[in-house]
Amino acid sequence: MARPPLPIGTHGRIRIYQLGPKRFRARTNYRDHDGVIRDVERTAQSRAAAENTLRAALRDRGRVSRDGDIDRDSTVRALGELWLAEIDRAVQLGKRSPTTAEAYRYRWDRHVRDGLGSLRIRELTVSRLDRLVVQVHDRYGTGAAKTTRTVLSGLVGLAVRHDALERNLVRDVGRIENSASSARSLTAAQAVDLREKINGDPKCREWDLVDFTDFMLATGLRIGEAAAVTWAALDLDAGTVEVRGTVVRIRGQGLQIKARPKSKSGYRRLELPAWAIGMLRRRRAESSPNQWDVVFTAPLGGLRDPSNTQSDLRKVFDRAGYEWVTSHVYRKTVATLMDAAGLSARQAADQLGHSKVSMTQDNYFGRKVAQTGAADVLELFSNPGGKPGVDLDEDESPSA
Repeated sequence: MARPPLPIGTHGRIRIYQLGPKRFRARTNYRDHDGVIRDVERTAQSRAAAENTLRAALRDRGRVSRDGDIDRDSTVRALGELWLAEIDRAVQLGKRSPTTAEAYRYRWDRHVRDGLGSLRIRELTVSRLDRLVVQVHDRYGTGAAKTTRTVLSGLVGLAVRHDALERNLVRDVGRIENSASSARSLTAAQAVDLREKINGDPKCREWDLVDFTDFMLATGLRIGEAAAVTWAALDLDAGTVEVRGTVVRIRGQGLQIKARPKSKSGYRRLELPAWAIGMLRRRRAESSPNQWDVVFTAPLGGLRDPSNTQSDLRKVFDRAGYEWVTSHVYRKTVATLMDAAGLSARQAADQLGHSKVSMTQDNYFGRKVAQTGAADVLELFSNPGGKPGVDLDEDESPSA
């Protein structure tokens, strides 16, 4: 009866031969992933060293990718191109945002490819990865460092899936902490004042930002989401708007309405305040049809570019004396006013399109004077050395 073949990725008995003084060869048969049995050998100055060197080679030989493209000796540059190809495929399938893919590719081109691209995958270490993230942080800021860390995690994760590494080394890279202070939002008085200044700014009317910023304040939508709202998504009789997509710029295609908002929770139907309904009725009566049926076009009639709009808004806020305000402050203002009115964090998260309530609480609720009730409770310590709640200056002082 024929001897059964070696299982794929295993080896036979290791044989050791002495070739000369302080020179040994360790040899065995190894069945590769293509089913072919091949001789594998290594030499060293001692029997033990030769066997250990061979065993290390056999271990590394087993770490080949499913399609043969990636192994421990592949370059990080090759790994990165394969990972980006996977991201592009996810975009085509609608599982990733084109803007996210662009952000990843930008950080890869700008930092990772030149910083680590010539290394072999086996040469990646936690310290090397951490050093790159720190360098990006110190030179380009927290946001760039976080995205770079995400890219590295994706790359190394792909190497792990291809058996080129045993674990994702980026897990041990230092976390990037936000240096920004707690969320700041407009007070109701500030919001009213800013609206008046925007309404009186000729440039805002020229750039069609008066109604646009009012709509953002009425809904808490992101710029891209507000720019993608169509008349079909509005039910002015019911006083609601459906958030169905966002405007993004795709390389080689220009501005597009992406049917998926930023997250799964981005699909939502929101109630509109009466003053916003009145503004939209007026706008509908005055507007001309456009090929996208969007409510807010760019000043020249195309889709509104979120990046250009952000730039225009910075200039508007600066002229109005609100240099610290950004478009995201509008979202924070909506969330903070909801919080102050006693609405739940879940309701605010639903309004903003957040899947996690903690995101809304940590980053979008403005910090208030904490009225926790603790002050009244802690009054019991107002009498040092005496009975809780009893003032030593009063007649009812404790007896000795």
